[in-house]
Amino acid sequence: MGADTADTGTKNVLGEPLQACCTDPMTGFFRDGHCRTHAMDHGTHVVCAVVTDAFLAYTRNRGNDLQTPRPEFDFPGLKAGDGWCLCALRWREAYEAGVAPPVRLAATHEKALQLIPLDVLQACQVD
Repeated sequence: MGADTADTGTKNVLGEPLQACCTDPMTGFFRDGHCRTHAMDHGTHVVCAVVTDAFLAYTRNRGNDLQTPRPEFDFPGLKAGDGWCLCALRWREAYEAGVAPPVRLAATHEKALQLIPLDVLQACQVD
């Protein structure tokens, strides 16, 4: 899947077609590799991040363990270096705490801009 787009109408924070975030492990609200969102996505999982050990420890301490596999949800658990569609507010919270993981702007949904300024995302970009 790689750099496939979610669909022709979905844009990233740069105003370009949204690119895939990660397919191994499969991420996204729809588990299609893209950080697309939907009204049922109460966490707004639109930030494509490359998770780090510091972020994984931080989010675990905040009550969201992303490292432990959860086979009942077909969730393999994450390790540093994995791409993952994060909740925009959790990413911003981690940024404010100094532990935000780097982001792939081309794979971060434009809705993230409603919660995080573009210059903040750009300061943390890896693509």
